[in-house]
Amino acid sequence: MVFHLAKRAVTSFRNHPVNDEQLGIARAVLLPDEFSLWTRMQNRDQRHSLQVLFRFDVLCSHATREERAAALLHDVGKCESTLGWFGRIMATLVGPRTMSFRVYLNHEEIGLSHLRDISSERTLEVLRGDSTDECVIALRNADSV
Repeated sequence: MVFHLAKRAVTSFRNHPVNDEQLGIARAVLLPDEFSLWTRMQNRDQRHSLQVLFRFDVLCSHATREERAAALLHDVGKCESTLGWFGRIMATLVGPRTMSFRVYLNHEEIGLSHLRDISSERTLEVLRGDSTDECVIALRNADSV
């Protein structure tokens, strides 16, 4: 767990934007309202979600558009967080001690709330982890590398 968090911190330090090709990949997978929400994420989160999608595609090669959308949208609730790189590390280490930390740490529920009216039930099901099917497990594994 510590290695995973350290690796994530190092790889998310830079906040440069995704390139046009990466933006096109996200646009091709997401519905228009999902894409609009996805573009509100910090650049580091957009890059991370694309990395998760690429790993997910290997682990679940028969995934539908809805399941692939879940891979891109799994951290979309972080768009409500105002924390930068160091603040996110602190929130992860000390927990929900401030409102800003709580928003960041509760990003999964926030994301589901944003997606409830714009995403398919299958996308939401994969994000919630409601089942133990191959795609739910693949998403969990793709995000924990």
